[in-house]
Amino acid sequence: MSVIAERLSRIKPSPTIAVSTKARELKAAGRDVIGLGAGEPDFDTPDNIKEAAIEAIRSGDTKYTAVDGTPALKQAIAAKFKRENGLDYTPAEITVGTGGKQVLYNAFQATLNAGDEVIIPAPYWVSYPDMVLLAEGEPVFVSCGANQNFKLQPEALEEAITPKTRWLILNSPSNPTGAGYTRAEMKALTDVLMRHPQVWVLTDDMYEHLVYDDFEFTTPAQVEPGLKDRTLTMNGVSKAYAMTGWRIGYAGGPENLIKAIAKVQSQSTSNPSSISQAAAVEALNGPQDFIAERAEVFRQRRDLVVAMLNDCPGLHCHTPEGAFYVYPSCAGCIGKKTPDGKKIETDEDFVTYLLESVGVAAVHGEAFGLSPHFRVSYATSTEALEEACKRIKQACEALSD
Repeated sequence: MSVIAERLSRIKPSPTIAVSTKARELKAAGRDVIGLGAGEPDFDTPDNIKEAAIEAIRSGDTKYTAVDGTPALKQAIAAKFKRENGLDYTPAEITVGTGGKQVLYNAFQATLNAGDEVIIPAPYWVSYPDMVLLAEGEPVFVSCGANQNFKLQPEALEEAITPKTRWLILNSPSNPTGAGYTRAEMKALTDVLMRHPQVWVLTDDMYEHLVYDDFEFTTPAQVEPGLKDRTLTMNGVSKAYAMTGWRIGYAGGPENLIKAIAKVQSQSTSNPSSISQAAAVEALNGPQDFIAERAEVFRQRRDLVVAMLNDCPGLHCHTPEGAFYVYPSCAGCIGKKTPDGKKIETDEDFVTYLLESVGVAAVHGEAFGLSPHFRVSYATSTEALEEACKRIKQACEALSD
C-alpha cells in the first residue's frame, strides 16, 4: 500500500518551476542556456525596503506575529487599497500570507466543498486548477483564444455558470498572456456576476503596476461596488517591488471569509516572516516612483520581444497590455521537422526543440491550458532577450516541411 495520498494523483508539479529548474541544471552543467521561464523581475529589491528588513532584525522584530499579518502591515495594505483602488477595507478585512499563492490556496481550502466549481479562464496561471483540485473543487475552464485577445467574454462567462459555481478567478494583467481588462470589459463581466449572487470573485492583481500604453488598471470590486461583499481582492509585493523571495501576498475581503482564511493558515504555516512583513510595510508606504521607471523598461522589452518573435517564421505574437510575458502562437511550426528529423507535433515538442537546439528555455502552452502557444518571460536583461529571440528565429528557420 502506498503512503502517498490519493488526492495528489489529481495534480502535477508546477511546469513553470520545472522549466526554471531544468534551465539552472543545464547551466550548472556548462550549457549556454537563456532562461525565459521564470516569472520574476530581474531588478533588485529597492534599498529602502532592504534597510527596513535589516532594521527589523536589529531591533529584534524576529518573533511570531499575528497569524495573518501585523497591525502595521494591515494598515499599510488598507492605505494602499484606498489610495490606489478606491477600496475601503478595515484591518479585520485583510489577510497576509506567505505569497499570493498561499492566499489563493487558503481561500479555496476555506470555501470549497467537494464538487464546487471554480471558473478559470484559459490560458491560466498553472497553479489555479491544482489548488482547486486539492480543495476537492472542480475547475471549469473557459477558453479565451487569441481571437478574443485572451480575455474572458461576458457571454462565455454566463454560459459557464451553474448552480455549483462557487468562484470566478480573474487575473488581470494575466500570467501567461499579459492580457489586461479595460474598465468597460471588466464592467461587462461584473454585470454578469451581479445576476448570479452565488458566484464569488477571486482576483489576482499581482501585475497591477506593470501596465503599458496608457492602460488603466481596474479591479472588480472597484468597478462594481455591489460585488465587494463577495470579492477577495488579492495582490502582493512580489512583482511591483521585485520581492519574489520575500514571500508576501495579501488580500482584502469580507470579514467572515478573512477569518476562515486565518483559521486555515493557523493550522498550516502560521504567520509569514516577521522580517518580510516589516519590509512590505516600507514597500507599500515608501517611495513608489521607481515602479513606473521599471515598468517603462519592461515596456521597451515587450516591444522588442514582440517585434523579434513576429519576425520568426511560423510564430505570431500578440502585444499584451501588461505583466512581463508574451504568449506567442507556434501553430506555424507544428507539423514541421527539426534538422535531425524529429516532427514537431505539440507546443511541448517545440519548446523542447528550442532548449535542446539553441539553449532557450520557455514554457509550453499546454501547461497554461491553451495550445499551440508558448510563454516567454521578458523579465530579464535586454541583451539576453535579444540573443534569445535571435536563437528562436534561427531554430524556426531550421525547421522544414
